[in-house]
Parts: sequence; C-alpha cells; structure tokens
Amino acid sequence: MTKPKIKKCVLAYSGGLDTSAIVAWLRENYDCEVICMTADLGQGEELSGLEAKALASGASKIYIEDLREEFLREYVFPTLRAGAIYEREYLLGTSFARPVIAKRMVEIAEAEGADAVSHGCTGKGNDQVRFELTFKALNPRLTVIAPWREWEIRSREDALAYCAAHNIPVQQSKRSIYSRDRNIWHISHEGGILEDPWQEPEEEMFTLTTSPLAAPDTPEYLEIGFEQGVPVSLNGVALGPIELVSQLNEIGGRHGVGRVDMVENRLVGIKSRGVYETPGGTILYRALQGIEQLVLDGETMHYKDLLAQKYAEMVYYGRWFTPLREALDACMEVITQPVSGVARVRVYKGSCALVGRKSPHSLYREDYATFGEDNVYDQADAEGFINLYGLSMKVRALLSMASEANGGLPAPDFTAFKRD
Repeated sequence: MTKPKIKKCVLAYSGGLDTSAIVAWLRENYDCEVICMTADLGQGEELSGLEAKALASGASKIYIEDLREEFLREYVFPTLRAGAIYEREYLLGTSFARPVIAKRMVEIAEAEGADAVSHGCTGKGNDQVRFELTFKALNPRLTVIAPWREWEIRSREDALAYCAAHNIPVQQSKRSIYSRDRNIWHISHEGGILEDPWQEPEEEMFTLTTSPLAAPDTPEYLEIGFEQGVPVSLNGVALGPIELVSQLNEIGGRHGVGRVDMVENRLVGIKSRGVYETPGGTILYRALQGIEQLVLDGETMHYKDLLAQKYAEMVYYGRWFTPLREALDACMEVITQPVSGVARVRVYKGSCALVGRKSPHSLYREDYATFGEDNVYDQADAEGFINLYGLSMKVRALLSMASEANGGLPAPDFTAFKRD
C-alpha cells in the first residue's frame, strides 16, 4: 500500500522506548517533521528532560501540557456524576484519559499546520480506538499513523536495536513485567502473572494502595461535600479537583481502598485481566451514592442507573465526542441538580463504608419512615394500594385456577380466520 505524503506529524509522546523509536521511524518512513506532545495527567513520571530527549530522537519540538485540571473537570467528574462503571467494577481511569490527550493533539496539529497525528498504541488494545475515534470526531482530515500496525518491530529487543542503529538515546532501565497506565485518577496493571486469571496478584505490584492486611488498625472518617453531583470539599474544606482527588488518593491508598481485580471484555473482542487501583475515585463514587439515596426519587434513580451503564460503555469504547454522550451529559445535568450535600464515609482495611449523609434537598422524612407511632401514614390505605398493584397477578391466577377446574383451557378455534 502506498504511504500518504506527510509534511508534519504530531505524536503522542511519553519519552519511553516505543515513542522514542517512533520519532525516528516516522521521519525515516514518511520523511516528515515530527512534533511531540506529552500530556501531564498526574502520572507521577519525571517530565523534566523530555524536551532534550525528544529533540535528540529527531523531533523538531515538543509540547508538554498540564491537562490535569481539564481532565478532572471535563472528563472524570462528568463520568463520576453519571455513576458510570464499566462491567460492574472498572472506574474507567484509562478510558477517559485518551480523549483529552487526543483532543489536545488535534488542537496542536491545527495550530502547527500538521497534516497527520500518530500514537504508540498496539493493534490489540482499546486505546487505539479511543485515540482514533477522537481524531475522526474532531478533525477527520488528519491522517492517522499507527506504527504498531505497520512496522516490523515486534519486541523490546527489536526497538532497542532500532534505536541503537539510529543513534537514539534511550535509558537501559529494568523492564517491569507489567504493562501499566497511571494518571491522577488511577493506575492499571496488566500482563505478567496476571495473564493467568487463577493467579493472585503479587503484593509488590501494587503502587497506590497499602495491602488491606497491613493497613492501619484504626478507621478514618471522611466528610465529602457535593454540589450538583460534583465533589467540592473534604472535611469541610473547599478544594479544587486536583487537591481533592490527590488527598483522597493518599488517604484511601493508606487504608488499602480501591483495589479491583477483574476480567473485562475489551472492545476489540478479547477478554483481558486488569488490576486497578483507584483509591480516591472509589471513595467519591461511594459518597456520591449516599447523597443520591437522599435526594433522588426512586423512579429517577433507577433510570439513572440504566443511563449510567450506557455512559460507561460510551467512555470505554472511546465514543466521548458523540451526540449520544453529550445527550447523556445533558440528562445527567438535569437529574443531578438536587444532588448536593455531605456524605460521611469510613475507610478501613480496604473497605469504604457509607455511614452518614445529609442534604438540604433530602426527600427522606423521618415522620413518614418511622416504625414508631405516627400521624401521617394511615396503614389501612395500604390494602387498597396492594389490591390495585396486584390486580393483573390476581386475574392471571384466577384464569389458571379456572382452567385447572375445567380440565384445561380448550384449544383455540382459528377456523373463522381461514381464507376461502
């Protein structure tokens, strides 16, 4: 297949072995200028020195973008507000990180006059879809180059040899047996012994959380404030998104909260096992549920749960920039208008328990709910309600009883409907 002519390409760049090789590979195979873009999403990696490394690899320039605030406000918190959880457990830490990176790549490509974008995702994972759907949604005129679907490099040794042949400086560091992705919301672990779903994860693998067995013997109580479904405070102190999530990560991690071990269904049709650590996010989800219990009527809350599942699929499948996701957000904005208040949780040895909640919009009425004597609820009214609510069940049972008494219902006669 003939390669398209590319003048300038924006590359999602981490500074690791693969993306360092990609810089040189793009120049060699497409004869184009390469501009690197590194997103700071709170991954905790050292970002200093990346410019020199990118330039030494052959890039013309590099953008190092602090996207943590945008990431939390515009991607993480809307997903949290929706209550979206993929396949019952995954809090989507990697999934919504890709569209924010890809969006910024498109913006840089347009500002720089680039005609292509590139990423280092493999052809077996979800991330290639998430990046490329964002590119298509925001600027379909950009050519997408995915080296892992084109080049002959198939291993770390191949990549090292390629870098050596092209005089690309790479650090010879010990390779982790796990594939990891980290940002301010979570860290994921895949590969190694995790590829056997029967094997228990090694304790040494965990990065953000203490083992629940070794966590403090004293529980810790937290009060988390929400405004319209968005977290805004911790223990009575108003905090911005970065500070709030960072503090909850530290507290939750210390108590071993937020570990998930699951086998999930990838978008590409493969089942994969992932282990996730999301301490702060786990606390926030539990706390938000406490406020919703008070302020949402039953019908609304139950329907929100249905929408949440669809929202999670949209995020996981990389369909962030779609009309449906925007419509779901608009719906959630209306549903969560009364979701303001304070939830109290207890974190202890890997658990996060909801122990209290209060809200100025609470629908909970103690005078209605009490098991003691009250003057607002006539229990005799329940008989009429039950009679009406169970009427269809009663009619069906009566029909069945009549049928049994007559030796079964007669076979229907369809002769009147036969055509001449």
